[in-house]
Amino acid sequence: MCKFFLFAIVFITLLENTSAQIISNNGQEDETTLYASTKQVNQFIRRFNGEEDLHGVRLYPKDKKYRDPSLRKSYLINLFDSENSNLKAQKDEFITCVNSSGKPQFFDFYGENWLAEVSSKFLYNGKEQDVVMFFKLEKETGGYKWSFANVYASFFEQEFNTSPPTETKFIHPMSHEIDFMSLDKIFEFNHKQIEHYAYKNFAPDYLSLFFHEVKKGNLVYQSVTDVKFHNFQIENWYFEMQYFNRKGDNTGWLISNLIKIPEKDKASLIKSINHEN
Repeated sequence: MCKFFLFAIVFITLLENTSAQIISNNGQEDETTLYASTKQVNQFIRRFNGEEDLHGVRLYPKDKKYRDPSLRKSYLINLFDSENSNLKAQKDEFITCVNSSGKPQFFDFYGENWLAEVSSKFLYNGKEQDVVMFFKLEKETGGYKWSFANVYASFFEQEFNTSPPTETKFIHPMSHEIDFMSLDKIFEFNHKQIEHYAYKNFAPDYLSLFFHEVKKGNLVYQSVTDVKFHNFQIENWYFEMQYFNRKGDNTGWLISNLIKIPEKDKASLIKSINHEN
């Protein structure tokens, strides 16, 4: 439990640090830039949903401007990375879709179908390595929590990316009659390609490997290097959020990738993001 709270503190601290306030040349906070910048993830969600006015004041269901389409549109237009020319082609269509008067769609912080991707540095057997951790929000007694959903590390993948066997690998179907005696040779001579003896749909579970190596002390956490979010909540759309720390109004948490995708294809996209074969 202590480890969970420690991670939560680290995660929140990262978001706060990357969401630094923008200072003008004379050292004073520029009000216009401050309001334009989406400093925190929760603020991005409120602006995406039209739950904050243009002065950064939070709106509630009883407020007249709460989720007002015109307010939402003014925010949605500026919630995209303006330096990414690839977003322009579908930006307007996406805004029209989520801000439709007939069927508006919103970003539900407590809902399913969105996840955090946390890039990090670990020491693996004394050598610095990149590890990407994926987290999902889960309901917990009295609230919610971020939980490990998956992990990807190239050094894990390399362990299972062995060359195809020169000959078919199999355990004879009558091995049970001789107490599986052939296992002696398999573990002595073919242990580096042991996965070739697995069932056809076998896929390595990197999250279990990750937990195992951490417990053994072989994998030691160093730091978080980047955070992004993947959202699949909008019908027939996927978007990615990243933090941009730069001068100007178009800063903070912004939509950095946008794909129009049928609902039936989202499972494949999620697998691709998770590096699942």
